[in-house]
Amino acid sequence: MADEHDIGGQSDKPPEPPGRRARPAAAATAGSSPDDAAAAARGEAQVNDLRRRIDQIDDQLMKLLNSRSACAVEIGRIKRQIGMAVYQPEREKWILERAERNNPGPLDSGAVRRVFERVIDESRRLERLAASDPREARVDLGGARGTDRE
Repeated sequence: MADEHDIGGQSDKPPEPPGRRARPAAAATAGSSPDDAAAAARGEAQVNDLRRRIDQIDDQLMKLLNSRSACAVEIGRIKRQIGMAVYQPEREKWILERAERNNPGPLDSGAVRRVFERVIDESRRLERLAASDPREARVDLGGARGTDRE
């Protein structure tokens, strides 16, 4: 079973940037001054720092998305028990409007809507699984998906 840090690959080490191996150190670039080389090195360090920050944010997003998904599974189970329809267009509309309203940027409203539409689509899919056969969507509310069947 993959842990919360495994986001689709086997390694926690990011891939080497394209062309990085083929290019020698920035200082060795023909026609560049030491100041240019130092600026390039600082820029590369900043990019690497920001990429590490993105990796940390991706780990947080993964945990949050799995936690949200576990809630959707539980909602699907409850809806099944009480005979409630999975598709709730007014609720989905409210979620999208709320996300757009609470967006501080830099994503524009269209981007926020597209991201949340996808999250909602996946949540609805999980609800349907749980509502149709609760054994197909065994999820611990902590976010781990179970595979055993009763």
